[in-house]
Amino acid sequence: MPGFDHDRRRLLHAATGLIAAGALPRLAPAVAGSTAPAALTKPIPGSGERLPAIGMGTWITFNVGDDAQALAVRREILEAFFAAGGGMIDASPMYGSAEAVLGKTLPTDATQRGLIAATKVWTSDGNAGAREIAHSRALWGLPRFDLLQVHNLLAWEAHIETLKAMRAAGEVRWIGMTTSHGRRHRELERIMAREPIDFVQLTYNIVDRAAEERLLPLARERGIAVIANRPYRRGALPDRAAGKPLPGWGREIGCDTWPQALLTFIVAHPAVTCAIPATSRVDHMRENMAAARGPLPDAALRRRMAADFAKL
Repeated sequence: MPGFDHDRRRLLHAATGLIAAGALPRLAPAVAGSTAPAALTKPIPGSGERLPAIGMGTWITFNVGDDAQALAVRREILEAFFAAGGGMIDASPMYGSAEAVLGKTLPTDATQRGLIAATKVWTSDGNAGAREIAHSRALWGLPRFDLLQVHNLLAWEAHIETLKAMRAAGEVRWIGMTTSHGRRHRELERIMAREPIDFVQLTYNIVDRAAEERLLPLARERGIAVIANRPYRRGALPDRAAGKPLPGWGREIGCDTWPQALLTFIVAHPAVTCAIPATSRVDHMRENMAAARGPLPDAALRRRMAADFAKL
């Protein structure tokens, strides 16, 4: 039975994952000797390993080609990310030069510093997935990825078989599916219910909350980790809050700015494992990484946060 096999696989995966959990370092404060609170980590349901709750996306922001000045800024962004305890970096072949730029700008010790490398399969040719993954791996300059996902469910029936085979062979740690902009939730729900995936990536933020209805509860039920994409709606949400004071509850959750509160809102949901904001600015990276370091808001406070943001 598919459900029995899925549960049995997760139990076995959990056992081996706990043994290997030392490969994913527990996070210390961002600066040695600092009294600053450590970065929030959340458990990956299938293995129990802990993942930094604030990751990094690369859509648009890392599509900078060979521009020397832009590459230098991306190196600074990555340095700030790892210095603050960052882990997951998410990319895709669809993101222009982003994967090649990562290969040029990632610190040489990124893996030792906690890098969780995530990319996607994005081709309509179901037989070309393995070749595309190999090309992506060469661009990143890595021996393997931690997470491979089918991008926006494109040719997913074929690609999921490739990814399952790679996971069984130890060529990737986790596999998943993605969607964005609130698209194809019903189809994603069916996949989550029947396929033994480890991660799902979907749009979730303080405004786009359709995933709360069925997908997030199903992820908890099935033991699937959740990556929240478009946490800022490409900057539209921070722009909406620009110049507006953060209500008093900001102090209660250790947030100084609206962007930090927006990220904290997301990762405080019990089903969400990681949010992946993207940025092209070092100061914004540091601001992002300072989110979710105070007490997480409970369900009642999250409702207040959403209501207050809706008034802006």
